[in-house]
Amino acid sequence: MTKKNQERMPILEALNQMKKDRLVPFDVPGHKRGKGSPELTAFLGQACLSVDVNSMKLLDNLCHPVSVIREAEKLAADAFGAAEAFFMVNGTTSAVQSMVLSVCKRGDKIILPRNVHRSVINALIICGAIPVYVNPEINHRLGISLGMSVPAVKEAIEKNPDAKAILVNNPTYYGICSDLKTIVKLAHEKGMLALVDEAHGTHFYFGQNMPISAMAAGADMASVSMHKSGGSLTQSSFLLIGANMKAGYVRQIINLTQTTSGSYLLLSSLDISRKNLALHGKEIFAQVTEMAQYARDEINEIGDYYAYSKELINGDTIFDFDQTKLSVNTLEIGLAGIEVYNLLRDEYDIQTEFGDVGNLLAYISVGDNRKNLERLVSALAEIRRIYRKDPAGMVTYEYINPEVVVGPQEAFYGEKIALPIADTVGRVCSEFVMCYPPGIPILAPGERVTQEILDSVAYMKDRGSSMTGPEDMNLEYLNVLEEI
Repeated sequence: MTKKNQERMPILEALNQMKKDRLVPFDVPGHKRGKGSPELTAFLGQACLSVDVNSMKLLDNLCHPVSVIREAEKLAADAFGAAEAFFMVNGTTSAVQSMVLSVCKRGDKIILPRNVHRSVINALIICGAIPVYVNPEINHRLGISLGMSVPAVKEAIEKNPDAKAILVNNPTYYGICSDLKTIVKLAHEKGMLALVDEAHGTHFYFGQNMPISAMAAGADMASVSMHKSGGSLTQSSFLLIGANMKAGYVRQIINLTQTTSGSYLLLSSLDISRKNLALHGKEIFAQVTEMAQYARDEINEIGDYYAYSKELINGDTIFDFDQTKLSVNTLEIGLAGIEVYNLLRDEYDIQTEFGDVGNLLAYISVGDNRKNLERLVSALAEIRRIYRKDPAGMVTYEYINPEVVVGPQEAFYGEKIALPIADTVGRVCSEFVMCYPPGIPILAPGERVTQEILDSVAYMKDRGSSMTGPEDMNLEYLNVLEEI
């Protein structure tokens, strides 16, 4: 098949033509190219406001693209090696939910790891599908959950031959990759579809010596968060599908939840970023990998910190590792990852991606440089020197396997009562409790509340984690089912 001209940017080209045409706007948005909102224009700039426009003949329509957006989709599909690509402007959350909603309806089973992003479980609440969790193994030294074990996936398939699909994280937030190609093969052998949450794996499609991407592994659908490592604007993503999926039906599913007023700022950023990665991704991610390795080596020289990488690979639950991820274990300095995260932000003006019980993640991209990496390394060294404590008594786990009592939809919409959180042990939770980021639920609707889980929640809350999900934002009360 002839490769497409990846230098083209159809959406950007159409927006530039629109500006040349000097159209008189009697449509939305009401700021009318910024003239109606001087303060907004002064803040964002005229260049930005001039292309914050609505769908029109020249610019196509995101819900039913037939011209420039459709052409841009074909270029994206070509760049990623997919049968089709869809532009997503409701975030990767909408791409993940569209995957699940495309393959599952009420009562259908889907096999997935429990350490999924909340968007996956949200989709189960919407459609009524039933999760079959493959509980991940834990690396107790690091306190992190690992990938999906192939034997565990095989067992889940044997026990649930009627499952419609298997969903895999590729990679996890920490950079851990499962044996994706084998899991896809197992799914297809049993007539199941393979879905991949690739929110943190855009670069797998363009870099060299990277873990395998979903499309290369033969997956049926993948959600790709271009705004994370791909360089597009926040909230912009791609949904990729393979040849087994019906593109028209998938677009119908997308249109159930995605806005009818697609932002051309987001759409053009996807178009531009796709071109940049298609033409220069190999060099970009070689540079990112080199910077991450430099920082990893320097941090490991400090002492006590452990910035981990491919040495963790074990051939199964850590089948591969994303070397662009700068994941740092902090337990040996006697501080939780969230405590180091807060110190970096509050005392050193350094904003990292997130901290949890025992780990810190610094996101490295093409926008970084050696000078800033050296500043991060120096700050970590000083934190160790000033704030180091005896690590005895530190909680060393990030994830606790839950007991699933009922499905997420049944629990979320069931009759519930709010109880003081200390009085909920043994009850069935009907809402989410999680730290964000990373957005992996500690408790999800339908799961049994245990004292161990409540202790973990209290530990994270006491150390400054942002706890989200419950109706009571202070987390003094928790909604649980009236019965069960």
